[in-house]
Amino acid sequence: MVFRDHYRNRNLSWQFVGHETLNDYQTGIKDLESKGWKVRAIVCDGKRGLFYCFGSIPIQMCQYHQVAIVKRYVTQNPKLEAGKELKNIVAQLSTSNKNDFKKLLEDWNLKWSEFLREKTFNPDTQKCHFTHRRIRSAYRSLKTNLPFLFTFQDYPDLNIPNTINSLEGVFSNLKTKTRVHAGLKYHRKVKLINEILSNSQPFLSIIPIF
Repeated sequence: MVFRDHYRNRNLSWQFVGHETLNDYQTGIKDLESKGWKVRAIVCDGKRGLFYCFGSIPIQMCQYHQVAIVKRYVTQNPKLEAGKELKNIVAQLSTSNKNDFKKLLEDWNLKWSEFLREKTFNPDTQKCHFTHRRIRSAYRSLKTNLPFLFTFQDYPDLNIPNTINSLEGVFSNLKTKTRVHAGLKYHRKVKLINEILSNSQPFLSIIPIF
């Protein structure tokens, strides 16, 4: 888990965790603040519950991850028209604004409301379930995350990035270098990762916080 200063292209703090938890994020932010850093905004990939952990600090949901979530539900090549339209809407995310994007979602939901309510009966369980669950999940994700998808536009003076793509680049770099040294024992691999993160270069711009 890495925390990086976006303005200075500098890794500030990192820790090795088995699973990311909300407490890990909170502890990391508090640790930075205790060392005198001021967290002006946070950009994250949308882990459940994370948006509400940091009080008044502005939170930006990574738009790239939001697009990926929708594509995971409706696939890269949706078969159903509703899925195709939703995929086209999310493709406009990076070039839109909150009001326009919200209107696109509302219009889509109004058009497909009956379709989304369709249910299928399972004779084995004797229960009904929503027929188009994956499309419903894609829409619900967009609707839930909408308040945090355009934070960077709400605070133009902070110059908040709208993605954490550069963070993904850092981890890709780490994976590449650790694969080259695949035979390293755990403690030596940790030492290697610490060394890489300690000597971060400008092109490895990570943005969980800044």
